[in-house]
Amino acid sequence: MNFIDIKKIDYNLAVVFLAIWSERSVSKAADKLALSQSATSAALTRLRELCQDPLFIRMQGTMEPTSRAIAIQPAVEQSIVQLHQSLTQTIEFNPALSDRQFFIGMSDDFELAIAPRLSKKLAEQAPGVSLIYRQTNRHRVEQMLESGQIELAVIAGELSRPWLEETPLGESGYACVYNSRKWGIKYPIDLDEFLRIPHIRISFSGTSGEVDLHMKKLNRTRHVHTSLTHFSSLPYFLNEISSLSTIPEHAARVLCQHSELQQCPTPFDMGRYNVKILRRRTQQADPGLSWLINALILCGL
Repeated sequence: MNFIDIKKIDYNLAVVFLAIWSERSVSKAADKLALSQSATSAALTRLRELCQDPLFIRMQGTMEPTSRAIAIQPAVEQSIVQLHQSLTQTIEFNPALSDRQFFIGMSDDFELAIAPRLSKKLAEQAPGVSLIYRQTNRHRVEQMLESGQIELAVIAGELSRPWLEETPLGESGYACVYNSRKWGIKYPIDLDEFLRIPHIRISFSGTSGEVDLHMKKLNRTRHVHTSLTHFSSLPYFLNEISSLSTIPEHAARVLCQHSELQQCPTPFDMGRYNVKILRRRTQQADPGLSWLINALILCGL
């Protein structure tokens, strides 16, 4: 059956057909369906036109089915049952048995801070599940969610869109990281020392970042020795060059845990920002994504 044929059929007629079949009476069928008798009679008329058959004939006070009605009744009833089951079935997700692939978008600072713990949790609770992490940021996340390249995204800051569902994950800020033992950089770092030491900048553009915006507000400048677009190589630069870098504190914490780097607060207030999990509202009923969002929340920042 093509879409043109489907447009010609009112599937409520199938329900009326089954009610008349069951009750053998138009008036009783109307009561069962909470319809007026005239509306039920009109539906029967349309059914007769559609099937080109009387379907039910009044005999001795009851509506008896014709051979045509008897022939189509099993298929009509089965179709209505299947339609009801399809529309009301509950989609389930069993993490222990699932072999689903999940596509998550996040910048590499969140990959450092969250992804290893999330992957560990899934290895324990959902061993057949695969996680595919894809690089994204505030400039690309909408397009990647809309196109289906990712199903969830972890982002910093505000990005409210009517078609996106937001789930709070936590908040973060900024910290300075450096190799104190090798370069003799003392804790804490004041503003003069901050400006004296060469900087390793990490930003999407490579030419400007959050620190530069705050420097402009302070009417001060810093010397950026090297600019990077990813966090993974930062420890190697800080070990080879007497320098420091100002990065999200969740990434700073992880880098310091797994290297010889130290961290300290920035010598000026850079504020705090919210971190959120995003997904399309059309996927709110997806139990697998809901389970994964809860796993992300349990991992935290």
